[in-house]
Amino acid sequence: MSKTDFDAIVIGSGPNGLAAAINLQQKGLSVLILEAKSTIGGGLRTAELTLPGFQHDICSAIHPLAAASPFFNTLPLQEHGLTFIQPRITAAHPLDDGTSVILTNSILETAVYLGIDRKNYLKLIEPITKNWESLLDELLAPLHLPKNPINFTQFGLKAFLPATLLAKKFESLEAKALWAGMAAHSIQPLNNLATSAIGLVLMAAAHSKGWPIPKGGSQSLANALASYFVSIGGKIETNFHVKSLDQLPSSKAILFDITPRQLFQIAGHRFSTIYKWQLEKYRYGMGVFKVDWALDGAVPFTSDKAKEAGTVHLGNTFAEIASSELATSKGKHPEKPFVLLAQQSVFDDTRSPAGKHAVWGYCHVPNGSSKDMTESIEKQVERFAPGFRERILAKHTFNTAQLEEYNPNYIGGDINGGIIDIRQLFTRPALRYSPYRTSEKGLYICSSSTPPGGGVHGMCGFHASERAWKDVFAK
Repeated sequence: MSKTDFDAIVIGSGPNGLAAAINLQQKGLSVLILEAKSTIGGGLRTAELTLPGFQHDICSAIHPLAAASPFFNTLPLQEHGLTFIQPRITAAHPLDDGTSVILTNSILETAVYLGIDRKNYLKLIEPITKNWESLLDELLAPLHLPKNPINFTQFGLKAFLPATLLAKKFESLEAKALWAGMAAHSIQPLNNLATSAIGLVLMAAAHSKGWPIPKGGSQSLANALASYFVSIGGKIETNFHVKSLDQLPSSKAILFDITPRQLFQIAGHRFSTIYKWQLEKYRYGMGVFKVDWALDGAVPFTSDKAKEAGTVHLGNTFAEIASSELATSKGKHPEKPFVLLAQQSVFDDTRSPAGKHAVWGYCHVPNGSSKDMTESIEKQVERFAPGFRERILAKHTFNTAQLEEYNPNYIGGDINGGIIDIRQLFTRPALRYSPYRTSEKGLYICSSSTPPGGGVHGMCGFHASERAWKDVFAK
């Protein structure tokens, strides 16, 4: 091969870009990461959005898949400043009667709290947790022949179901409500095929390594990944906004931690007609509207269990959440949106001044929505935590356009890099033998717009870099 400035260049420093760069650098290559912003991290950034001393996670906050990631778990991230904090209660789901149903690290404790659905929960989740490690390798990867087809098929038969259908396995309002909150992380109508997949994964992850909170904020996870990358010889350049391939130093491979829309803008002139057509047809999903609050005290949930949870799902019953998600998918803004709330400062005193709290929350909205959902979100919090509004010292909001401006990967506010419905589950971002290859030799896509999709796990980047290694370097 002819001499180049770098062996590989990675565009974007989100978790997938960092994972791709680390994997290639570990193989002895010279790798450069180019980041448009002044700080690295993509969705892994933390900042004082409201008041001095209040550290808010700008996008991702709770990290079940980071803790579970087969690749991240091979890295010495603790040596580079990463500390995970585990709330005793992983997630709580308050109900209008003042009680909460909960998810904890213990599958038995969770099942006991479900009362009459104890056996139903164990029957559903125990086989998945029993085979969790081997299943993860299959799930966090592109479509392939599984190493253990029996275990994978058993999971797949459940995961393929619409969440509305799987909910019928439970008898109680409480269990169905808990399930709705988990499945709604799919950011789709709950009657869509395969919406059960993400709910099952999140529940099993809770019973494995939990849903941890990075001490100091999500930025600390990005910083640890970057620190390790630099320690093994990698190079990072920030404030470098790539708009054209002509801007780049010479290299043998380029990996893009961006979505199909930006990829088309930067390198579309190099792609085949069919590949360009596929990128243009790529579909983005619902967006989010996010609020960060600086509070003069903890969220005053009626339920004591909700006060102890790292994550709180606000939506009451399965029927209410399903209705909200369906309406949003049809371009409407529900009066009672499903709200995902994280209260990291309850467990991490580095996030806010003593006695104060930094709280994070969002709801789903139609893609590209400009509607201010602050009032609707705060009403939902107040519904389960009377007196919440009296504790607000300051707030900061992101609508879909502002989220996309912050991170161009969030097209229309879509934080998953494209809808992960059955039509795009196995064809992200295009129908190809390898989803990471583009039609141009040496150019690869490694973002959450590739399998296995959204979440802070780095496996899109890992698998894309493995493909680039085999295609370009391992010859």
